[in-house]
Amino acid sequence: MTKILLVEDDESLGFVVKDNLEHEGYSIDLQVTGKAGQKAFQQNQYDICILDVMLPEMDGYALAEHIRKTGSEVPIIFLTAKSLKEDRIKGLKLGADDYLTKPFSIEELVLRIEAILKRTGKKSSPQTTTITIGSYLYDPKNLKLTCGEYQQELTHREADLLSFLVRHKNETLSRDKILIAIWGDDDYFKGRSLDVFITRLRKYLNKDANIKLSNVHGIGFRLEVM
Repeated sequence: MTKILLVEDDESLGFVVKDNLEHEGYSIDLQVTGKAGQKAFQQNQYDICILDVMLPEMDGYALAEHIRKTGSEVPIIFLTAKSLKEDRIKGLKLGADDYLTKPFSIEELVLRIEAILKRTGKKSSPQTTTITIGSYLYDPKNLKLTCGEYQQELTHREADLLSFLVRHKNETLSRDKILIAIWGDDDYFKGRSLDVFITRLRKYLNKDANIKLSNVHGIGFRLEVM
């Protein structure tokens, strides 16, 4: 299993990145400060490091510099709110393999990771298997949802959202966490898109009365499977 060091001090973003990458089959070690990331790197072996640039105690650039000074050639992906050319150049000079500007989608991050693994000759994550949701069978790889003779083909965005809800079934999820996980940020217009996709999924899942996709007032949504 590919082991990834993720150093991110934003609690919500760290949660959704870790959760989604673990679902993709990766082992994630989440640290929230630069110093904690440095200590973890000294104690463990990783296949990829994903480093936020703006970190408490030691920023991502300094952490990457420390990693390279050990002689390690482990691939490094920077996450940053900055999009200035100078910042990208600085990261690349420190030996970064890739650079993602916030907000970003989890799908984009997964593709970047897979590209690095392919380039370095390491195996990618295992294929996702079919998932049971009440009376439904959900195939996230082939974007299909079936219930008896009923079959619904999903868009990639619908599948990403359903996968996230299924991983947290019977839990109340805030709108912010869902938006960051699926769209990469939580602005108003993406929030409107989320409402549309929730309505679609609710329609797709209405053939089983034991499945309920509920609005939780003032918080977000909950997928209940009895």
